[in-house]
Amino acid sequence: MGEQNDDVHISTSGSQSENDETKVKTSPSGAQQAEENGGEQAAESVFQLTVNLPHEPHTIQIMVSTQEQVQDIRQSIVEFLGTFQYTCFHFSHKGKRVNDFVELSDVEDFTPDSELTLVEDPYTEKDARLHFLRIREILGASGDRVDAVQGILAGLSLYETISEEEGKRSSTSVSDPNGPSDTQSRVEHAMTDYEFEAPGSLNTLLPPVPTPSPKVIKSMCLSPWNPPPHSLRQRGHHLYLQVTTNEGEQFQITSTISGFFVNKNSNSKFDPFPRPPPKNFSSHSLLTLISSLSPSFEASFLALQEFNNRKDPLSTYQFSNAIPSNPWVVPHMTSPLCIHQADLTRTQESLLVSGLENAESLRDWNEEFQSTRELPRETVQERVFRERLTSKLFADYTDAAVRGAVLVARGEVPPLNPTEARDAQIFVYNNVFFSFGADGVGTFAADGGDEAARVATGKDVTGVRAVNQLDIEGLFTPGTVVVDYLGKRIVGQSIVPGIFKPRAPGEHQIDYGGVEGRDIIAENEAFVPAFEKLSKAVKVKKHAVWDKEGKRHDLEGSVETKGLLGTDGRKYVLDLYRITPLDVTWLEENWVEKADDDPMEISDKVERPGESYPHRMAVLRPELIDTLWKLKMREYVNEALAKRRQTNEKDDKIGEKVPGLASNVNGSTNGQAVDHEVSEENSKDNPVIEPEPEQDRIDVSKFDFAFNPDVFSGQTPPTSEEKEKLLRDESEVRTACNFLRTEVMSKLVQDLKDGDVGHPMDGQSLSRLLHQRGINIRYLGKVADMAKEYEPRLESLRALAKQEMLSRAFKHVANRYLRYLPMPFATSCVAHLLNCLLGVRPNDDPVPEVNHGLRSFYPECDFGFEKVTPEMLRKDIERQVRLRYRFELETDWLSQTKHAQLLREIALKLGLQLEAKDYSFTRCSDIKGQSSSQLTNGTSKLLNTAASSSTSNKKKKKAADHSPPSSVMSNDHSSPLVFSAENILNIAPIVKEAAPRSMLAEEALEAGRISLEQNQKDLGQELLLESLSLHEQIYGVLHAEVARFYSQLCMLYYRLEEKSAAVELARKAVIVSERTLGIDSTETILSFLNLGLLEHATGNTNHALAYIRHALELWKIVYGADHPDSITTINNAAVMLQHLKQYHESRLWFEASLKISEKIFGKQSPNTATLLFQLAQALALDHDSKGAVNRMREAYNIFLASLGADDKNTKEAESWLDQLTQNAVSIAKHAKDIQARRLRRLNFTPHVTLGTRPQPQVGQSSTDSTNGADPRNSIDLDSRSIDELMRFIEGGGDTSKRSSPKKRHGRSNPKRRGGAPVGAVA
Repeated sequence: MGEQNDDVHISTSGSQSENDETKVKTSPSGAQQAEENGGEQAAESVFQLTVNLPHEPHTIQIMVSTQEQVQDIRQSIVEFLGTFQYTCFHFSHKGKRVNDFVELSDVEDFTPDSELTLVEDPYTEKDARLHFLRIREILGASGDRVDAVQGILAGLSLYETISEEEGKRSSTSVSDPNGPSDTQSRVEHAMTDYEFEAPGSLNTLLPPVPTPSPKVIKSMCLSPWNPPPHSLRQRGHHLYLQVTTNEGEQFQITSTISGFFVNKNSNSKFDPFPRPPPKNFSSHSLLTLISSLSPSFEASFLALQEFNNRKDPLSTYQFSNAIPSNPWVVPHMTSPLCIHQADLTRTQESLLVSGLENAESLRDWNEEFQSTRELPRETVQERVFRERLTSKLFADYTDAAVRGAVLVARGEVPPLNPTEARDAQIFVYNNVFFSFGADGVGTFAADGGDEAARVATGKDVTGVRAVNQLDIEGLFTPGTVVVDYLGKRIVGQSIVPGIFKPRAPGEHQIDYGGVEGRDIIAENEAFVPAFEKLSKAVKVKKHAVWDKEGKRHDLEGSVETKGLLGTDGRKYVLDLYRITPLDVTWLEENWVEKADDDPMEISDKVERPGESYPHRMAVLRPELIDTLWKLKMREYVNEALAKRRQTNEKDDKIGEKVPGLASNVNGSTNGQAVDHEVSEENSKDNPVIEPEPEQDRIDVSKFDFAFNPDVFSGQTPPTSEEKEKLLRDESEVRTACNFLRTEVMSKLVQDLKDGDVGHPMDGQSLSRLLHQRGINIRYLGKVADMAKEYEPRLESLRALAKQEMLSRAFKHVANRYLRYLPMPFATSCVAHLLNCLLGVRPNDDPVPEVNHGLRSFYPECDFGFEKVTPEMLRKDIERQVRLRYRFELETDWLSQTKHAQLLREIALKLGLQLEAKDYSFTRCSDIKGQSSSQLTNGTSKLLNTAASSSTSNKKKKKAADHSPPSSVMSNDHSSPLVFSAENILNIAPIVKEAAPRSMLAEEALEAGRISLEQNQKDLGQELLLESLSLHEQIYGVLHAEVARFYSQLCMLYYRLEEKSAAVELARKAVIVSERTLGIDSTETILSFLNLGLLEHATGNTNHALAYIRHALELWKIVYGADHPDSITTINNAAVMLQHLKQYHESRLWFEASLKISEKIFGKQSPNTATLLFQLAQALALDHDSKGAVNRMREAYNIFLASLGADDKNTKEAESWLDQLTQNAVSIAKHAKDIQARRLRRLNFTPHVTLGTRPQPQVGQSSTDSTNGADPRNSIDLDSRSIDELMRFIEGGGDTSKRSSPKKRHGRSNPKRRGGAPVGAVA
């Protein structure tokens, strides 16, 4: 990793490969301060450890903690430059072997002054295989890999490309920004020649062609003489290798127990014994042996290390605990980025990883899951080890399950029941049980058949994840993964012991819950305690159900939730798709029972025009239940307080201490959990006041609010009392349904309208926002209708909702045609459907591209997609939208759709990886006479060429160098089809898994936040560092949760004025987000934006602008132009340009933000007035005094009309208007003198915080983003005094000598003073 990575410590778990788990410890200034101030205990726990080595450099020193395990130090040795050659060794202390799996503090007689000695071990066959793989990777001898899970360019990061380009731009800039003012106009920065109206370019998503790495060795592979014969295996031979050096000399090498030596083998003669002197080279490490065989090795290896050290380690780490993100746009297969190299060892990797017998890859997943769950968790160390092992286990299982599911979908795994129907077939591969997410045996026949079964499997994963998160002792879940691939939904589960075991006559296959639907119900008292804990956590009440004979059974959970007593004695919970009640309001309006089914109670209540909703699995989301539960808790506490005030006059002060919700709730164990959630919510608005008398506490142990999940499921109570109870349960569920429609959805729309939260940018962020609020995706149509009432302010929300409905409808249609289609025809099918949807303008009658010679091999398969026409597909999509979302599309919906953005949404939902090329969505006649680089974004053409934005010739050339060959990039107008099968380079699986989050890491983060809010800075920083260490240890660095944590932590450090540490964390957030969430995901875009703001805050404005420009380019691809939140981003860029003294360009950016604001909020809104105010200042700085006066007058008039004459904004605008007007004449008279002074003394620096503010995640306010004062309050109308600006305009006074920028809390935006929000929400 080289000298530049001295602050990086990498650790992985035990006997796994070197990249199994990665931990990075940063040492920002805040961290150092926390360590210095952490007390004597912290000082003693961190020290420098000396490790003695058998070879050069003989000793190394590593910064360690007494809480670290020895295996962490072991992995540091494996990764450290200079000790790469060691992979098979152990440590000894005072002559005694040290166990790899103990902590340093547990080593006998170990002190901070102790030393460890590295002792080389004899190789086993497994050690030899892993050593060979490790050396291949170090030497760069591994070719490209073709992986079933990881697609083309999986885990791609573009951060380094942007940073390097900006570094080159800065180094070649013609002038220093701090230099003489007469050259300022020639300074080149990232925003030079940026065009707001230019369409998005797919080139933004492509990395440049990489520089070839130095060649260290020509080839390394297994010899064809493998495996060793029995006689030689007995003598310690493990492997035979074949190495070709850069000099072209080939060596045959034997791997033995003692190490590696050059043998006398040839391609035709077997003689695996050592060569005679002087060629009898041997070494314990293969790396050392090769260095002695090749004279040029050391120089080329050093060059390789220097080459690798230029890269950020995070961009090169291999994934261990997460599946990398697959970009939806990739270069053509002939591009140097995707070149397929000859590599014999690639075919041997399965042997090298799993061994000759392949027994190592077969794991008992279920036993591993349950054994891990049963690990002790009393101490912090035990919890860390348990959660770390859990995270790694879930990642390994998900990887194995996805690989197996892909093979099942391709038909490469034989079914266990080949005589059954296709959808009823089951499979076992790699000890994972697979089944299709379809109603193969009629279980869901009454609820919608295959549609219901598909939804149930998705809900089951969500339920399993919830139970895993709850971590209830004594209750176990099988490992569960759902994979969508090639139109099929495949469920992969770990095999529960006894699930297939035949029971004795009279015994049920299930021990608790419904056995065969609701006809037979089993009860088992042994399951009641565990299910009771589960039900309390998910707000489910104990309730009665009746079987087909009318017998009553009292269950703790839904009748659909089953309990199974495994043969291992563990209690398993299965089928968790009904842990919340049905959305009865939706079903009564939209679900119609089939004629041959027994009508349910709900089916006769409402007349339903049109077709029925596809299934009856419409349940409420757990987030909605939690929100309603908190509301009821608040009402309960308020009612208790009201009663207390009535009965005890002495407690009048309680109302002042706890106006809405007691922050010190006390009760039973359940009450303690309530205390945490309730106080956290209320503490945002009310100070926490410690109560003195005991009676100030509210006992919530009697609070009970839960739902019956089995209401409206055809239950018929026999007695009137039971019927009355069931009616009350039904009423509670109806209350929740009404709460969703009348409160939650309205609140979401209102928040977006008022600009209180970040707006979604694409379908994924919109879906996540809805789910966070407890709103189901089926309400997209309702959201679109509600947004229509507030257009144009919520035009973006309505457009996104429609786009998401269209992409999801297309996904359902495509899955129907792909479901039973042989794999070789999948790309032809998808390409034809895309042509029928997005390619109808160039060709309104597309013909599918099918290999008829290959088609003849599948005479019984359904090739229904060949008959699809654009009109058929259009009607099918309209029908799907109408059925699933109850939304009627306009007749011209296709022309209103942003084609480029819709294509991206479809690709992400189907796992498509498309070739990066020009996709023209317009007829050639429509674009005749136009340049191919000037077509309208979204609707006409999706551009990949760098010329899509009019940049300098230098930039065009640079971008062109990064593009695929011209033959690929050119738009062949002779082709009648927009999409061909060859454009779909890969289809990757879409994965839903059930891994829980780390509660320990989140607890440390929350404790750190609370400490900071209580002004305990040192303790808060210590806890934040602990949370950082826990996140990286438990998840590994490359994980989506770690990316989100980095984003949160960087803003916390920014608040603490630890700006350098905040920038470093923000950089990590960008890279990890790119690699795990996607290079163009909304979270990645926001990470780039916040990195830009932090870079600007540290004075690195040029790099900040580069990151913001990249984010804006991504924004064009993801959403298009004029997103509401882009107002904030453009404002921030304008302020940064002012900091670089680029006043004219800054003025243009303020004008661009004003244009968007007028379009979204209207010309007379306070938002627009605020931007007019800022633009007036920019115009004054640009010496346009007349324009400044006009713009300030417009701002004043709007403030006066909307906020009144007494409002502070109005008065401030009036004051500025007077000053600007008075000085306009003077400025005009002394223009020449002003110009002369400006050229001599142009050193005015605008206030750093003017308009710059972090952009929170979608659906969060800026308060949530920074967990402090709302940064939107710092978007002051004026960030400096009038006199300062006037002195600058008139050429006098050095305003740069004023005091350092501070937040001015006295001036905030109109929203906080009763007006509308300023600008767009960050």
